[in-house]
Amino acid sequence: MTGTGRLVAVVGASGVGKDSLIRALVRAAPHLVPVRRVITRAPGLGGEDYIAVSEAEFRVREAAGAFCLCWAAHGLRYGIPAGVAADVSAGGGRIANLSRSVLAEAAAVFPRLAVLNVTARPDTLARRLRGRGREDAGEIARRLARAAAPLPPGIAAHPVENDGPIEDTVARALALLAADHA
Repeated sequence: MTGTGRLVAVVGASGVGKDSLIRALVRAAPHLVPVRRVITRAPGLGGEDYIAVSEAEFRVREAAGAFCLCWAAHGLRYGIPAGVAADVSAGGGRIANLSRSVLAEAAAVFPRLAVLNVTARPDTLARRLRGRGREDAGEIARRLARAAAPLPPGIAAHPVENDGPIEDTVARALALLAADHA
């Protein structure tokens, strides 16, 4: 695919604040349109605005070519609607919470992919994971153990620390994206 648009992929461990950062970036940079992911998660669990589907419905959509990217993580399936690739190819700016595991595929689908690799201190991650109430202590421990997982080889990413005020994180992320875009 070609075009002047780009996808901004926001990646990082559970609890680093990816969804909060995406919402704040969209407010600060309205040209970035958030991607609404399709997830095999029960509806209304918060964190992000997503399309909840059953595992069976996800498989039907995947087989029909409804996704430009999809992956499995944490016992769930995630999909990026195919229309996102068309929007970006036509020059649009989109921003999505992606898994680090799908970045190589994303780079193939989105040639102008920009990656923000969001991090936070372990104590911050643990507090945030406990606060959202979706995981038990064992799941939190497993997520913390994976927090420092490396990005796939060949993927360039902008590191963005998210331990302080979200406004500071947004300012750093926007500066990195502007330099990347120039």
